[in-house]
Amino acid sequence: MPPRWPRKPDRVNDLAFRRLEDRLNFAVHVAAFSAFNSVLWFLQILKPRWENLPVLTGIWAAALLSHALYVFVIAKYEEPSA
Repeated sequence: MPPRWPRKPDRVNDLAFRRLEDRLNFAVHVAAFSAFNSVLWFLQILKPRWENLPVLTGIWAAALLSHALYVFVIAKYEEPSA
């Protein structure tokens, strides 16, 4: 069942919704990373074809780490002080 939001979602004015949306986007990023890399490494074990697979995985892992850093450390979800 998809998540329900008690009011009309507004990314600009609703900070709780923005936080939830950022975390869901991060979860999708983790799922895509896990799925694609699992398949690529499995195929690599069966028949080695790609010399640069560790580089691809490392770059994507760095991007995933930077995404996590933004979502969990850098992003501010407080009301701006007037």
